[in-house]
Amino acid sequence: MIIKSVNLETVCGITSSIPDNILNEVAFAGKSNVGKSSLINALMNRKALARTSAQPGKTQTINFYNVNDAVYLVDLPGYGYARANVEIKAKWGQMIENYLHVSKRLKAVFLLIDIRHEPSENDQMMYEWMVHQGFAPIIIATKSDKLKRAQIPVHVKMIREVLQAEPDTIVIPFSAETKDGREEIWKLIEELAELIDTEKDAEAEKQKKPESSRPDKKPRWKASGHPVPKKTQKKKAAKKKVKK
Repeated sequence: MIIKSVNLETVCGITSSIPDNILNEVAFAGKSNVGKSSLINALMNRKALARTSAQPGKTQTINFYNVNDAVYLVDLPGYGYARANVEIKAKWGQMIENYLHVSKRLKAVFLLIDIRHEPSENDQMMYEWMVHQGFAPIIIATKSDKLKRAQIPVHVKMIREVLQAEPDTIVIPFSAETKDGREEIWKLIEELAELIDTEKDAEAEKQKKPESSRPDKKPRWKASGHPVPKKTQKKKAAKKKVKK
């Protein structure tokens, strides 16, 4: 996606109501310091729109980022911050749970997990809870640049096994440093959030051009390399006889 505009439109605290948005939403969940803010900055081609910090537990609100007036990227509070007291942890958990239940426009949930380590107990609980609630969370395995390329498939398999993930669960290795995985994530967002299909736009633009400027299209069976059907071969042979 070409990022034309980004705006932090709504910030929800513990006592705030979830906005009744018109645009579709995709949400990002993950434990504290897993790299949610870095991911969101990378997706939006911004350096510091979402505030990053070495201190875990920085995001304590639900932040709604309006992208191109087309979709909301929703940054959920980080869970599992050890230094937060039990009461605060419970409230953050309620915020996340409330949003996932209340939002009418939520189309997909991305669960971020540090690719270097086994999913924590909190990660496992969050994944299980999302599946139980009827979601099909997409796993983003963050900080992939910290591993050698040959190690990445091994760690992705480890994440799947520890989470006991459903067979069709998507796992995308991602690096905020190299932007590896960014295009794949955006492609999923565009599909799941039901954004305008750029291919349809291109086709509509093509239809506006005069016939002479359009390249001739091959029949689908030819373009795909399928053999010519025997009936078609017979018709061609018959036409040749008629010409003779």
